[in-house]
Amino acid sequence: NLMKFIDLETREFDIAGFQHACRLWTMVLEISVLMAAYPSKEIARLSYDYRTLGLGYANVGTMLMVCGIPYDSDIGRAICGAITALMTGESYATSAEMAREHGPFAGFHKNRKDMLRVIRNHRAAAYNDAAAYEGLAVQPVGIDRAAFGATTPHTAAMLRAAQGAWDRALELGTQYGYRNAQTTCIAPTGTIGLLMDCDTTGVEPDFALVKFKKLAGVGYFKIANQSVEPALHNLGYSAGQVRDILTYVMGTLSLKG
Repeated sequence: NLMKFIDLETREFDIAGFQHACRLWTMVLEISVLMAAYPSKEIARLSYDYRTLGLGYANVGTMLMVCGIPYDSDIGRAICGAITALMTGESYATSAEMAREHGPFAGFHKNRKDMLRVIRNHRAAAYNDAAAYEGLAVQPVGIDRAAFGATTPHTAAMLRAAQGAWDRALELGTQYGYRNAQTTCIAPTGTIGLLMDCDTTGVEPDFALVKFKKLAGVGYFKIANQSVEPALHNLGYSAGQVRDILTYVMGTLSLKG
């Protein structure tokens, strides 16, 4: 839940805390490879040989909302790109550190050339260095440094941290390989997001400020986005305006009046 790394008063993103969480959860997921149960022998073998992980995040839509940053904007895309690059780069750097201690995944050596090329391409995208891409028919969209500007709280420090993570991921991976063939996968987090206290799901924006979730048995569950109020305050609306907007969006929750 990315909201856990935002200070609502200053709207500062805890870069160091996020990096630490990425490292910790990469190690937790690596341990889980040996503890998991698999539906077939073939899937179990591939999981053991390639040790693929699924580190991801949720609630990025809410994080942008409470900071007063449009989801569909240059700065919104730059922030999402930097956070995703930081998470993935830090995770691969951690994977390389684990490979130093325990050896790379079983399929690494036969895939070494191609995997290092993929890592270099990711690093090039973090630096928005189109000339550095290797073997790509369609170039990815790099992170535009100019989009950050002086925006608070998401300064260029976030991008510098992401670039540093990819520098370490490539350097350590070249030396030791990687413990995991894949480390990240941003899931939709549709239901578990509710348990994680998220107002939005994985990387998606909120599709409605008030939603109705159909229950497995019968009936519906009304879900109101709790981030609307702090977002309106951060956008500069007065207390009266915030109250009127919330009443318009959520209703009065009463038949009275």
